[in-house]
Amino acid sequence: MKLCRYLHLACLFALGQLLSVAAPAGPELGLQTWTCRNMTFDQVVAFASEHGVKKIQFIGAQLDPMAPAVESLRKKAVLKEHGLTAYSFGVNKGGLDKEANRKLFEFARLMDMKVIMVEPPDLAAWDNLEELVKEYDIKLAIHNHGRGTPYGDPATVKAVLAKRDRRIGVCLDVGWITAAGFDAAVIFSEYGDRVYDIHFKDKQIVMTDGKPVPVDTEIGKGAANYAGLFAAIKKSGWSGVMAIETDSKAFAENPNRLVSEARVFFDAQMAAGK
Repeated sequence: MKLCRYLHLACLFALGQLLSVAAPAGPELGLQTWTCRNMTFDQVVAFASEHGVKKIQFIGAQLDPMAPAVESLRKKAVLKEHGLTAYSFGVNKGGLDKEANRKLFEFARLMDMKVIMVEPPDLAAWDNLEELVKEYDIKLAIHNHGRGTPYGDPATVKAVLAKRDRRIGVCLDVGWITAAGFDAAVIFSEYGDRVYDIHFKDKQIVMTDGKPVPVDTEIGKGAANYAGLFAAIKKSGWSGVMAIETDSKAFAENPNRLVSEARVFFDAQMAAGK
């Protein structure tokens, strides 16, 4: 009898362990430091630590891919000391000069980054970028801005993905995809498993002098279909980083409230439906 009970408990424990391993981790909240563009590297470290954000996607002003390796390694050590990770950087242009692009990959490898955010203005650059992806085994994520920009239309992004190595994917900027007139939840689902990063941003369209102008808002208060997007994320088991970002100069002057409210909104969306 005791043996049966022991075996029963052992099976339940093993099942629990299996489910724990199999269960998707879900997305993690991060920070794109364009939000903190008025801060130095050290100020960003303090800011992220204060807000409990562990994953940081840096802009070049604070973590320069062209800086001497010793300087990058010093900053890497500072991040480690504070329990932070520079998981990516950008958005980088990526051009026709393969050796210039190589420096981005060398920097990513030095910093143990698995993905680089890019927005090449010339589609011909994808030939040399794909070669570097294969050489370094580091992913590229295509970032989108609004309509009229190289990747403002998801059809352009899909055309690139269809012809390229699967390590080339997407950095979905929710604010800009919304401003371009697309449903972020639909586009996320259409990209499938090629979404490698999300810029957690919101915009609304304001008519100015008779013209529609995209304006940043607090995340969750704009036009983005976040309810649908989080539902799609949960359904797919996506477990990347949703990096808080804003293009607003006013929010960037003091991003504390924006980031605090973004965390509350993120947590609420993740808890919804449980």
